[in-house]
Amino acid sequence: MWPDRAQTDELLRLASQGDRDAVDRLLGEHRAALHRAITVRLDRALRRRVDASDIVQDVLIEASRRLHDYLRDPAMPFALWLRQIARDRLIDAHRRHRLAEKRAIDREQPIDAAAFPDRSSIALAAELKDRELTPAAAAIRKELEARFHAALDRLEADDREVLTLRYFEQLSNGEVARVLGLSEAAAGMRHLRAVRRLRAVLGETPSGAKLQASNPKSQADPNSKACR
Repeated sequence: MWPDRAQTDELLRLASQGDRDAVDRLLGEHRAALHRAITVRLDRALRRRVDASDIVQDVLIEASRRLHDYLRDPAMPFALWLRQIARDRLIDAHRRHRLAEKRAIDREQPIDAAAFPDRSSIALAAELKDRELTPAAAAIRKELEARFHAALDRLEADDREVLTLRYFEQLSNGEVARVLGLSEAAAGMRHLRAVRRLRAVLGETPSGAKLQASNPKSQADPNSKACR
């Protein structure tokens, strides 16, 4: 999702030498990734009221203003620094709009995850990766993405964040650990727990359990067809 690290490092090197064109290219290269990171975190009920592109523009302006300080002390990878600014802007946006319009927004009905056919959460996440899609595939992706968002909305904040970092921003476990302030082992465990909880929300069960649950007679009646 984020631009190539080597290319980013080269643009940062040029920017540190006062190359304004490199600064423009650096920020431009990260615009699409920022837009996606912000869109996925923007409260679904607010997306009709808050334009993700406006937040992206604010982030890029702020990053340009603070870039000199970053170049003087790059304590973290540029993409993580940029998303940190985006996180602060998102918090401001949600505080401004959701709290101000909470009553009106909360009356809106969320998408019901159960309305969609069952689908593996890992396969679902894979569908959300950027690639060229046919119109039919794009429609399927849109449906799957709606289901994924609805399921995420039903998880705790910690679970939502780690899944967003891994499957939408496509960060490595080490990068996720750094963003969350955890050890890599702890970040990995949080990710696994979040996936299990997401599967539960999506209605996924171990192989065969769903069939038995949908046909309780198969467990009680040894002569039933399902037990043969």
